[in-house]
Amino acid sequence: MSDEIIGLHHWFDTPAGQHLLAWEQARYDELVADLFGFHALQLGLPGVDGLRANRMPHRWLALGGQEGSPAGTPAALLAEPVMLPFAEASLDLVLMPHTLELSVDPHAALREVQRVLVPEGRVVIGGLNPWSLWGFNQKRARLYQRLGAGGRLFLPDVGEFIAPGRLRDWLELLDFELESVSFGCFRPAVASERWLQRYEWMDGLGARWWPVLGAGYVTVAVKRVRGVRLLEPGWRTAGAPLAAQAQVAQQQGIHVSSCD
Repeated sequence: MSDEIIGLHHWFDTPAGQHLLAWEQARYDELVADLFGFHALQLGLPGVDGLRANRMPHRWLALGGQEGSPAGTPAALLAEPVMLPFAEASLDLVLMPHTLELSVDPHAALREVQRVLVPEGRVVIGGLNPWSLWGFNQKRARLYQRLGAGGRLFLPDVGEFIAPGRLRDWLELLDFELESVSFGCFRPAVASERWLQRYEWMDGLGARWWPVLGAGYVTVAVKRVRGVRLLEPGWRTAGAPLAAQAQVAQQQGIHVSSCD
């Protein structure tokens, strides 16, 4: 296990990390509950069971060399995000909780997910937002360290956090269509549970007035393949009249929720 993974997992045991994980778990439960198919995969972060609300019959947790998984999680396997042991177009859902932040090559990890997803399959990506109160605190601490003026990092030092807008550009290059972005956890960068509770009122305020500045985000994107026509259900009766084809515009959604 790399030092970066150890650092991030240790940070998730802090009060701020527990707040973020609780918010993410609630979002994953809501987002994957009504996604249907046969095969789903969670890449990393066994501390979150992101597929527990999903009803696909085959679910895996790729540990990427990490040992052990919590009780009740999907079947565990050893696999790296940049080299998945699945055939092309074989998975209906891939969940990536902070996977890109820890990957040695996030671009390659996304390309690998695009390879294994079926057309119209979905990828759900969780990450830390660098354009947030937590992210600004991290940038300031790093600046102080470079100047030799001290400065203590609030977030784990695991490389570069990926902004939601930058992630959207990466997804579009791989023919993904953004379906929704959720933001949450608007409290300032405080270390203690007591002060996090005192700033609880900022979650509602932030969700209303500065929604894109949430400390955490969860993005959902759909794999689009040009020229692929999905088969319609076969339960229509033979004598049913054919309905005229109509184009339906799919609107991208931004969801904001507070960190409970």
